[in-house]
Amino acid sequence: MSRLRGFTLALSSVALVSAAQLGMRWSMTRLPLPAEWLNAPLVDPQALSVVALAIVAYALSMLCWLGALQHLPLGRAYSLLSISYVLVYLLAASLPGFNEPFSLSRTLGVALVILGVLTINSRRIGPISPRNTP
Repeated sequence: MSRLRGFTLALSSVALVSAAQLGMRWSMTRLPLPAEWLNAPLVDPQALSVVALAIVAYALSMLCWLGALQHLPLGRAYSLLSISYVLVYLLAASLPGFNEPFSLSRTLGVALVILGVLTINSRRIGPISPRNTP
């Protein structure tokens, strides 16, 4: 039960941090740079709202992450964080408004990340020892 809770918290953290990253990216394409704030016309209130929600999502993600670290071994927990790279890439490339291109090299990289996460989190057969070898 503890391991399931750890995976649930880790994946919740990944979902929240991915949403936060996408929200920040969306907002920053609609807001002026800090150096331009004084000369900028009205600031888009919707973009500012998304920034605020993204900050809340980051905070909630951190709380979930701290809980996940209580229930999962460090190596498994950190491998799950890599899923956020996959989510952000796939969503940014497929959702309108982000204009991120799909590419073969990025897609292969994402596939390798997924393979690595699956490898790290698969059941272990056991350590290889001299007694176990033929």
